[in-house]
Amino acid sequence: MRVLLVDDHSLMVEGLTNLLTAHGIDVVGAAGDGLEALAAARRCRPDLILMDIRMPRCDGLAATRLIKAQMPELRIVILTTSAGDDDLFEAIKSGACGYLLKSMSGRQFTEALLGLEEGVPPFSPGLAAKILHEFARQAAKGDGTEAPAQAAPSAEGAGAELTERQIEVLKAVAAGLTYKEVGAELALSERTVRYHMAEIMDRLHLENRSQVIAYAGQMGLGPEQG
Repeated sequence: MRVLLVDDHSLMVEGLTNLLTAHGIDVVGAAGDGLEALAAARRCRPDLILMDIRMPRCDGLAATRLIKAQMPELRIVILTTSAGDDDLFEAIKSGACGYLLKSMSGRQFTEALLGLEEGVPPFSPGLAAKILHEFARQAAKGDGTEAPAQAAPSAEGAGAELTERQIEVLKAVAAGLTYKEVGAELALSERTVRYHMAEIMDRLHLENRSQVIAYAGQMGLGPEQG
């Protein structure tokens, strides 16, 4: 995986570079603000950008919108100190495929990136559930307001296509549990949980975890809903 780091703190960039390199991840460049990030993305063509939010000249949310407009296939994960709902929802609407907090451990961070390699957008614990709650709130309002997570494709009656075990996995993921935590709760291996998630996305024609969470909200499978 080729990664571009975007953060205005040199110490953070150096630490991330050392951590990622130690896990066999190739850091192809670094940028100190959103405008530098856009130029570096064009030049380095990374597979993934780890994007801070608070930066001079051009913040990470604006940079995410600019980069996704020109390179829609490029994956961007927000890496920030901000756990605020406004930043989280705006990041997803801007095109970020994940949102990680700098307070997480190095092990959690590297596990999240390895999960991304398998098509699982990374979120710090609890943040995926926040997206689901906001999606459900907007859907309940019925005012046409755009939901923060990508809307799930129409899947009328699709719940019937899932096995009982897959529905249990879906509910747990929608509640914000990591795959390891889902496995512990349901007495499954983490590998089996990932297999069930892949099957769920295939059967429901969903592309990523954000859409799975949105679908769970639509079907009433979110926390305190099912």
